[in-house]
Amino acid sequence: MRFADIVRVDHFRGFAAYWEIPASEPTAIHGRWMPGPGRALFDAIRTALGDLPLVAEDLGFITPEVQELRKAIGVPGMKILQFAFAKANSPHLPHCYDPMTVVYTGTHDNDTARGWFEHASDEERQNAQMYLGINGEGPVEWAFIRAAFTSVAEIAIVPVQDILGLGSEARMNRPGDGTENWSWRLRSDALDRDHAELLRQLTEITGRL
Repeated sequence: MRFADIVRVDHFRGFAAYWEIPASEPTAIHGRWMPGPGRALFDAIRTALGDLPLVAEDLGFITPEVQELRKAIGVPGMKILQFAFAKANSPHLPHCYDPMTVVYTGTHDNDTARGWFEHASDEERQNAQMYLGINGEGPVEWAFIRAAFTSVAEIAIVPVQDILGLGSEARMNRPGDGTENWSWRLRSDALDRDHAELLRQLTEITGRL
């Protein structure tokens, strides 16, 4: 943590409360929610190391106490654009964001933006086309990137696979699948001046310098 530019705290909900399964009864049915360390842990970290740039992975089963903890320690949460189009007014839609947010087009556990679009349900695809204004035309990955950059989110993060417009063949990880994960590699000549120029223009016009 001392040397990181930014630290994403995965499974953040466990710091508010976690699911405990006793060793004597090793089945989930005998488990129970237990209080996590809460704010005290983050106060101790800051006392020891200073004010660190933390990001809370507040995804999944999130309760009010999890959001209260995130706000109490003053760190941004996460939004994933690929999660935005399953229902109306999803909290992952850019117009619903709080500025204290880190938005991803997708994370290491998601498909690429192009792969997601190709495999999405008809409803999700139609919602994405309407919201992003692409109507089936133009590269969907850059529509995702523009939506992330033009949002009010404090930070926008884009996997390089989306910058390159790659499909599911470039997916990094499939949770729960123990084979062929983490095998994708970026070729040294994959990114070129055209990619750099597009990112420069978008970064400048959205004020993300």
